[in-house]
Amino acid sequence: MKDLQAMLDSMEPADALARLLPLMQSLLSHLDEEARVQQVLRLLGNANDDEVGSMVNL
Repeated sequence: MKDLQAMLDSMEPADALARLLPLMQSLLSHLDEEARVQQVLRLLGNANDDEVGSMVNL
């Protein structure tokens, strides 16, 4: 895990996210809807309920 963190830390944030996105999509596709929503909410952190509600409805 430290190697992954070191590699991501050496990249620009937008580049790191672009590389992680396909992996995250693949992993999330293996979860049921409730678990997927919970993981997305964890990614959002302290977003207010209106923001979260609008994203879930996308």
